[in-house]
Amino acid sequence: MKGIKIFTFIALLASLTSILLGFILDVAYSEKLIGFGVLGLFLVVFPLFSYYRWKDKDIKDYMLTKENLDKMRENQKNKTF
Repeated sequence: MKGIKIFTFIALLASLTSILLGFILDVAYSEKLIGFGVLGLFLVVFPLFSYYRWKDKDIKDYMLTKENLDKMRENQKNKTF
């Protein structure tokens, strides 16, 4: 899984570089550079990062079920300030 992490980092660098070059360079296609950089962030980097971070997580741990609500109430009772 190290490959997806490296690819995500390279895509992040490429997108940020494209955005920065779009702002810095004074060429006819500078707005396209900014646009492609933003598209790269939202269509490539963010989904890959989300997949990488959530691949081994159980979605039921983050849902508000009766059991999880009971656990949260117990944790609040056990906390002392």
